[in-house]
Amino acid sequence: MNSLRKYAVTLAGLTLLAQVSTAQTIHLAVDLADAPRNIYHATLAIPVKPGPFTLVYPKWIPGNHRPSGPLPNLTGVRMEAGGQSIPWERDSVDMYAFHVEVPAGATELQVSLDAITESGNSAGSGRLASSNVLDLNWNEVVLYPQGAKSDDVEVVPSVDLPAGWKFGTALEVAWEGRGRVTFRPVSLTTLIDSPLIAGTHFRKVELTKRGETPVHVIDMVSESEAGLAITPADEAAYRKLVAETGALFGARHYLHYDFLYTLSDQVVGRGLEHHQSSDNGVGEQTLTDPDLHLLEAGLLPHEFVHSWNGKYRRPAGLATPNYQEPMRGDLLWIYEGLTEYLGDVLTARSGLWTPEQYREALAETAAMLDHRAGRSWRPLEDTARSVQLLRLLGPPWQSWRRGLDYYPEPELIWLEVDTTIRKQTHGQKSLDDFCRGFYGPPSSPPKVVSYTFDDVVRGLNEVAPYDWAKLLNERVNKIQPHAPMAGIEGGGWRLVYNDKPNAYVHAEEQHRKFQNQFYSLGFEARADGELVDVIPGSPAYAAGIGPGMKIIAINGRLWSKDVLKEAVRASKENQKPLDLLISNAEFVKSYSVDYHGGLQSPHLERTPGDDLLDEILKPLTK
Repeated sequence: MNSLRKYAVTLAGLTLLAQVSTAQTIHLAVDLADAPRNIYHATLAIPVKPGPFTLVYPKWIPGNHRPSGPLPNLTGVRMEAGGQSIPWERDSVDMYAFHVEVPAGATELQVSLDAITESGNSAGSGRLASSNVLDLNWNEVVLYPQGAKSDDVEVVPSVDLPAGWKFGTALEVAWEGRGRVTFRPVSLTTLIDSPLIAGTHFRKVELTKRGETPVHVIDMVSESEAGLAITPADEAAYRKLVAETGALFGARHYLHYDFLYTLSDQVVGRGLEHHQSSDNGVGEQTLTDPDLHLLEAGLLPHEFVHSWNGKYRRPAGLATPNYQEPMRGDLLWIYEGLTEYLGDVLTARSGLWTPEQYREALAETAAMLDHRAGRSWRPLEDTARSVQLLRLLGPPWQSWRRGLDYYPEPELIWLEVDTTIRKQTHGQKSLDDFCRGFYGPPSSPPKVVSYTFDDVVRGLNEVAPYDWAKLLNERVNKIQPHAPMAGIEGGGWRLVYNDKPNAYVHAEEQHRKFQNQFYSLGFEARADGELVDVIPGSPAYAAGIGPGMKIIAINGRLWSKDVLKEAVRASKENQKPLDLLISNAEFVKSYSVDYHGGLQSPHLERTPGDDLLDEILKPLTK
């Protein structure tokens, strides 16, 4: 670009910003040049009046359902007004609040800060940038006036990218040149709802035909060009996904949609939903490795469904006016659980999974939940209310404690709802009809329409009269010793165990390098023999074994996953208990595990009657 043209572009950009700026607009500039060092630099120009003033750092981040704003990563905070440094003071109770005394005559507060992305970030635990890719979550680099509604705060955001990097975001560009991108003014709500990814290796995949609206694209970044090698079959499947969601919901509540897709082994994996985009991070070889492809196929469909269920329609307890007010997770079994069900169904309907792969994944979900020992004391609803605690914990004792079961268990519950509707209406209606009524027309720009439990029950009754309140309350709020299998069984299948490997479990074992013996001995072990979790009541637990211990040898042979698997396989014909030599910190002891069932993997087996599960997986579009 020649110098005269550069000047003209710069002048046009500044003129545009001058026209849209108001006295209440915050200007936010983020310098991403140091992304490879995992630190972002930001400056904010915030309108103020003289006197006491408090700024807050976003705390409760939508989609995380907990106070996950990465406050420890906020560093280098400095404030100025009129060219003079102004001291600030953190609130002694609310760590996310910063108090400052604005001097007389000041109309603007300049704030500079750094955000470290190394760990504890809003999207997960780990790095959000590498030498080749970055993920910017705006909540990490912004402060806003205490008490303000996020809808009422206007922001003009801009970024300076590393040289040669390309970006993807749902934000609309106002001006771009010389490495800087300035976006159109948006509310703070829209800003935080619109992450940005960038990288040296970038690819855009168009999912809608020219002239069709709204436009859907996949913005991809990776550590290498090879990581962007999406196949024609996958491209077709994602186009099918767009068509299938249109047929399922009958409306769209966004003006355009960007699937932000980061393929990297260097940054944290993630999946976070937004109105007009989703922020998805997977391994670099996900598009080319069959095991990773199987495991991650449902990620984009799940986050896409959230645009309707979670962003447009949202539980009342999660629809807060800003990022400081606490969220209540009572209905996360709908927000996340119904999304899990619909997302997996759409993964099959779009062709990202075969029906057999769907059934293998569903069998693993059902088996895992049926072996949750914590079912004996903790109802499903409590796993949702406890999300801000459970998300901080690792896998040891998860079976007894229960994990984020409001994701997988409602998949079984909503399958039961779907099969019940189909039976009650003799196949004339299904859960698809509820989705069209509850999340559907009219289409609209992004907005939030909150709902309650009673609203959901009312919507189900409009499709098929039934005592939905009783069914859902029993499944969600009462102790259930076993996982809810009525949907699988009502769909014409049943859960069985045999020595044939489950395809989904096998892919997990290959990718995560562990051994899943939950359904035989009752534990999961890492590649080095360390026990990740042990199920209370299982043969291993009965022998005195617990998480954190480490297997040294099995029946006199040094540990390996193959030695363990062969010993379990042989247990069916051997009357002697398995002898496990185990270390526990500095001590070593032999444990006798009385088990003779052989290898056990979960599968779904066809039963007499109609195959409703097959009907559910049939695409709605040709």
